[in-house]
Amino acid sequence: MDTIYIIVIISVLGPIIGSAIGVLKKTSTLYICNMLCFAAGVMLSISFLELVPESIKMSSIWICALGIIIGTAVMYTLDKTIPHIHPELCMPEQGTRLQRTAIYLILGIFLHNFPEGMAIAIGGVADEKVSITIALAIAIHNIPEGICTSSPYFNLTGKRLQAFLYSASTAVPLLIGFLLARFFLTDISPNVLGVITGATAGLMIYIAADELIPASCQEAQSHSTIFSLMAGVLFVILLMGI
Repeated sequence: MDTIYIIVIISVLGPIIGSAIGVLKKTSTLYICNMLCFAAGVMLSISFLELVPESIKMSSIWICALGIIIGTAVMYTLDKTIPHIHPELCMPEQGTRLQRTAIYLILGIFLHNFPEGMAIAIGGVADEKVSITIALAIAIHNIPEGICTSSPYFNLTGKRLQAFLYSASTAVPLLIGFLLARFFLTDISPNVLGVITGATAGLMIYIAADELIPASCQEAQSHSTIFSLMAGVLFVILLMGI
């Protein structure tokens, strides 16, 4: 099978698997937190060991820094303007009511997944192996995200299939973002590509630092999440040696 099809399959599996679990069974908080920290370790390692050096190599340190700032700003804006559930806690953010925002929370994840899809494709600038690793990390962190979007909607409506389909649809923008970046961001200047690669690193660092690590470690109340984080780091380092 062509590598691109493997990457596409991996990238969309996370929301679909998570959405199915959310309407079928209750998953332990510790398991979710460990998955999130493993994904965070992979994202941080890919960002600092692959994407940032590649961005600097293609352009310059200053352009890479600009890209990181842009990626961070995009994720911060999405985080503050779009209501969504922090997947680590499966809880609505402060000031929201689940009954009034369930569908908007799904919409929030829907929009959050578009830049993640682009991140998977941009990873291929460095190496297809990097793109697969990014896809795996995002898929892993989208599983609990899918659980936390399908489960509340199912609990509110009692409609299992509808809850699954609405939640699983968050894989669509991820796929669109991947395809757009894969096929339309090819013939561009090295400086622009350097900015985009740096921005990809910025959004992945933001996701890991703001969404995945703090609340999951606190909620789990276990050192196992630290080991899961380190396992993610080691996974990338070992993968680079293959």
